[in-house]
Amino acid sequence: MLVIGIAGGTGSGKSTVVRKVMKSLPEGEVVILPQDSYYRDNANIPLEERLAANYDHPDAIEFELLEKHLKDLRKGKSIEQPIYSYLTCTRSDETITINPCHVIIVEGILILTHPELRKLMDLKVFVDADPDDRLIRVINRDIVERGRTVDNVIERYECTVKPMHNQFIEPTKRYADLIVPQGGNNHIAIDILTKYIENKLRK
Repeated sequence: MLVIGIAGGTGSGKSTVVRKVMKSLPEGEVVILPQDSYYRDNANIPLEERLAANYDHPDAIEFELLEKHLKDLRKGKSIEQPIYSYLTCTRSDETITINPCHVIIVEGILILTHPELRKLMDLKVFVDADPDDRLIRVINRDIVERGRTVDNVIERYECTVKPMHNQFIEPTKRYADLIVPQGGNNHIAIDILTKYIENKLRK
């Protein structure tokens, strides 16, 4: 089993990199563990407070459960992955059954901040992108997918996303084995990553 961690700032193009890598690999060979599925359940606090919470801080993630699930998959056990809603900022009562696979990709902005999780990764990737490009992507995504206004997105970016990126995410670049500049537009880096996975699968 090959475990790959793909990190990087919000809007850096991580999901695009993951999608392009998966498209190049045989179907059924890869499963994704998105960090975002492991946001702590905030159903016990009012919606207004939930929406204002800092989701770019490591404390927002239930790393203990993510680590346990990754260890279980490595042992050949199936897991029940949480389902998280950005609209309500809560977890669903339902889960998704994930079975062990040849390649597991753990993807998320904060995954390289957790030392125990890093130890479980065979390859650590950091997707890098210009801050302005990331902001544009965040605005477009949060308006379309998360029902937020431009003002909401920019205020959140200035108050939490940017400072948390500088404090927690950017420093984790030093743990990366491979840095992918320009996010999903870097076809050469994506090709190198895909070839690495294909070689490991053949072995």
